[in-house]
Amino acid sequence: MGVEAADAAVTTDLTVGGMTCAACVKRVEKRLGRLDGVTATVNLATGRARVSHPPSVTPADLVTTVEQAGYTAQLPEPPRQEQEQEQEQRGDRSAREGQQRQQLLVTALLAVPVLVLSMVPALQFRNWQWLCFALAAPVATWGAWPFHLRALRGLRHATATMDTLVSLGVAASFGWSAYALFLGGAGDPGMTMPFTLLPSADDGVAHVYLEAAVGVPLFVLAGRFLEARARHGTGQALRSLAGLAVKDVAVRDESGAEQVVPVARLRVGQVFVVRPGERVATDGVVVEGSSAVDLSLVTGESEPVEVGPGSGLTGGAVNAGGLLLVRATAVGADTQLARITRMVTDAQAGKAKAQRLADEVAGVFVPVVLSLAATVLGFWLGAGADPQAAVTACVAVLVVACPCALGLATPTALMAATGRGAQLGVLVTGPQALEALKHVDTVVLDKTGTLTSGHMSVTAFTAAPDGIGAEAALRLAGAVEQGSEHPLGRAITAYATKSAPREQLPAVRGFAAEAGRGVRGEVDGHVVEVRAPDDALEEPLARALAVAEEAAHTAVLVLVDGRPEALVAVGDLVRPGSYRAVDRLRRLGVRPVLATGDREAAARAVAGDLGIDEVHARCTPEGKASLVKELREQGRRVAVIGDGVNDAAALAGADLGIAMGGGTDVAIGAADVTLVRGDIEAVADAVRLARRTLRTIRVNLLWAFGYNAVTVPLAAVGLLNPMVAAAAMSASSLLVVGNSLRLRTWRPARGPAPRPHRDRRQNRGGHR
Repeated sequence: MGVEAADAAVTTDLTVGGMTCAACVKRVEKRLGRLDGVTATVNLATGRARVSHPPSVTPADLVTTVEQAGYTAQLPEPPRQEQEQEQEQRGDRSAREGQQRQQLLVTALLAVPVLVLSMVPALQFRNWQWLCFALAAPVATWGAWPFHLRALRGLRHATATMDTLVSLGVAASFGWSAYALFLGGAGDPGMTMPFTLLPSADDGVAHVYLEAAVGVPLFVLAGRFLEARARHGTGQALRSLAGLAVKDVAVRDESGAEQVVPVARLRVGQVFVVRPGERVATDGVVVEGSSAVDLSLVTGESEPVEVGPGSGLTGGAVNAGGLLLVRATAVGADTQLARITRMVTDAQAGKAKAQRLADEVAGVFVPVVLSLAATVLGFWLGAGADPQAAVTACVAVLVVACPCALGLATPTALMAATGRGAQLGVLVTGPQALEALKHVDTVVLDKTGTLTSGHMSVTAFTAAPDGIGAEAALRLAGAVEQGSEHPLGRAITAYATKSAPREQLPAVRGFAAEAGRGVRGEVDGHVVEVRAPDDALEEPLARALAVAEEAAHTAVLVLVDGRPEALVAVGDLVRPGSYRAVDRLRRLGVRPVLATGDREAAARAVAGDLGIDEVHARCTPEGKASLVKELREQGRRVAVIGDGVNDAAALAGADLGIAMGGGTDVAIGAADVTLVRGDIEAVADAVRLARRTLRTIRVNLLWAFGYNAVTVPLAAVGLLNPMVAAAAMSASSLLVVGNSLRLRTWRPARGPAPRPHRDRRQNRGGHR
């Protein structure tokens, strides 16, 4: 991420180490916030801090401040070769996992015999307790050393975290057991001890709680190991995006020679080769060759896209067919893949409103638990209870309390959801956008480029009966329009070329264009005219003209040697996914509103096709922004979907701005959500994903709060064994992370395609 300059502030990303719970997050944020003009957002799941600070506060000052709080901090490293960075990160992660696995394995080998002997009285032989003490000593010291070390570090900085609770719990359990063995009579050779889930001391002999001394570190180490692996899984989508980057590329020079170079050396304008099965190195335009390209991992498009000369390509896409020569149009951080990765990373740095509340609670959680544990110990001793029961209740309170789940509730869900959204072609800027998506009840839709394809196409071609035939008429019309620069002419020529790709259109002689009227020329010895139609036409041309006018399409007449031979309808086609998208939005309780700068007839036609009741035509950019303001004043939660510069003001003024991925940079920059795959149907996917994500966060937080609200009182009244408390505490974090992981496999529902609201036969194209 690095350091980004702003008008009055600088944003710096730090990698923070040593955080284990939400209390750590709150402490780092508070300590950084004490610097003048500094605000920080810390993410427990990713271990990153995003800090906004004035230029007078240097990044080195931020690192020092974090270290003074008892944690480690690192600035982003300078850019290096991606392959080198990836290998180093993978090596560090493997080494860290190997060390954790080794410590967990040794702890388990030592702890399991202690647990079995302590919990199964039938297996307790003479002096069994001394063997357990010998096995428990290295677990309570070496095995629990990470907790002791972080607790001491926190003590040195006058702070307490989850590690403080675990360390005190282990020390108290082991210390009481040592006292019982050496001074309390529990060391007698023939002593046996029954095991019960509810602590008791009914024989006057001090019991040993070695099972708690080894169970607490064992269960917490196992829980954190599994939790780390699960949290690593929530970021899998982001790593998959990063993995799409190509390392080397074959560049072809003007002479046709190829040279394989690192992709970092590729420059805009250079031509590179993409062979079948290879990934496209960077964004570019095809200059030679044709193929099918798989964009599923980049934009979420499930179907391969046919490309040829002039087609745009996205870096990271897979060439599934022939050889392609591509001219680079963007490299490095300017590519679409880099922007996608950057947006996903930025989205994961934010916090939902509910998480801010959880962080506030976590900031005072550990001190409150410590006070409660001391109160419980004093209460039971003061009430005349057996000291061992009082110590047991105190240890259970320390061990069972868990702020970890509070800190993981939101970031793990956001990591999984934003990654899954990127795979589906939906990019969100952060949790605020997700919250806005959930509450949207009105969507203002642009027409051209959003609901429609955005370029003129032949929607119908109707030949006159007893004429030269549809193929001949289309061939002559396409030929004479070759000399035209009008969008209608280009659409007709493109349609004729596509209809007969193996035949070259004949040349036109004596071409002439009359503004507002049409074109004419001589083709193959015939005088061909393409102009506005007359009012008096014979069937079926008259019927085709009426259908075109009803659909607000432009109709032109093809005359050959003065005789009407065909009628061509040209219009901006509605995207196939628009029908399903509008229908799904309506089913989600979201009202669609069409706002376009196009004329009334065209807007009404598209709205009628899609079943949109509220239409605003001839809208200027200011008019769209005013419409959004008016809807919001009516109490509606408004989202705006657009793709052009004229949509930027409305996007910025809405509760939520949604930009089409193929739109302008201005529109994308003003939007909160970007539809990478350019499919408006993804809007409904975004709404449903937002609702599912926020529901997951609420469930996570409900569990995190509810778990502590139930288990801490049970431990305080002596109804929870410390060992069981340790297992429950570890399970709470695993449940939260596991619930978030379910978002990785979320799939949007796909119902049957809705029927168009109007008869759309005129839009099917082809010869009739």
